[in-house]
Amino acid sequence: MNNKIEPAFLKWTSGKVKGFCAKELIHLENGSLKLIKIDPFAIYPEHMHPDKNEYVYVLEGNPEFAIDNELYKGRPGDFFIFPQKTNHNISNPTELNCTILVGAFKSASF
Repeated sequence: MNNKIEPAFLKWTSGKVKGFCAKELIHLENGSLKLIKIDPFAIYPEHMHPDKNEYVYVLEGNPEFAIDNELYKGRPGDFFIFPQKTNHNISNPTELNCTILVGAFKSASF
């Protein structure tokens, strides 16, 4: 693993869902960390992870997060946790881009 990662030199790659692009900062067997750019009005559909917890730190914009059927409005500096086996989605309901940092770590038990 590198001790220094320079995101400015990494290319944005399109994700599985239109409107979501990522720069992968860390990819390990037990966890990951990505810089995610969300286009205006893009929605990542509801899903859950059976074997990992996810967390999000909002860097830019005002994304919304539905976590276990509760809606949270994000703003820069907010931190959200998506526990394993919990339904969640991410959306950008605004005309502005959003940038978030998304991490995940595998749970010790399933």
